[in-house]
Amino acid sequence: MSGIEGKIVAVTGAGSGIGEATALLLAERGARLVLGARRTERLEALTARIQKAGGQAAWIRTDVTRRTDLVGLVDLARERFGGLDVLVSNAGVGLISPLDDLRVDDWEEMIDVNLKGVLYGIAAALPVFREQGSGHFVNTVSTAGLRVVPLQSVYAGTKNAVRTISEGLRQEAGDSLRVTVVSPGAVRTDFTERMDPQARARIDRMMETALSPDAVARAIAFAIEQPDGVDVGDIVVRPTAQA
Repeated sequence: MSGIEGKIVAVTGAGSGIGEATALLLAERGARLVLGARRTERLEALTARIQKAGGQAAWIRTDVTRRTDLVGLVDLARERFGGLDVLVSNAGVGLISPLDDLRVDDWEEMIDVNLKGVLYGIAAALPVFREQGSGHFVNTVSTAGLRVVPLQSVYAGTKNAVRTISEGLRQEAGDSLRVTVVSPGAVRTDFTERMDPQARARIDRMMETALSPDAVARAIAFAIEQPDGVDVGDIVVRPTAQA
């Protein structure tokens, strides 16, 4: 299936930021959405907004650190719409801090959400894609995985791990599945809310020239809309002012 219209797309981290913008754009272009996030009130509001505009969407509370929640997300897509064409693994946290602070709980949360959450999504969707003979994984990574800087060691590590796994998945996928990695730079979201104050001050300065989440959504849509047999492997989207 080429293009976006009619495709069944599941999005994690859909409650705000890039996930919300992606859901809105894909719905506008005719996709059928299955939305997952932890904040159910945001999912309800987003689903209602899509449906009011004439789109199709369903939602389910999804904590990507729970494998069963990803299974539930994929199951909902199959029950409501009859299958799943694309899984956008977008949920992520950036609890950035100096390693000397020894915020081990934060490190573990980033590993659980940013890395294991993607793996759980693969585990839930891959058998469905194999059964269908088609499917597309879109994994949101970060330019932090391309240019490692102080305070972002663990965060960048999780993102680089997803990049590596995605490339391995692409090579194992064969000629019927597609895998795309999208690496945003600074994006205007609520990403900095839980950061170490030192890190937050640095990131907030970057936000002065940050992208709108819509810019990343358009990149995701570009990968999804390509004809069958065309695999857009890696997209980097960052502000022109970002180093």
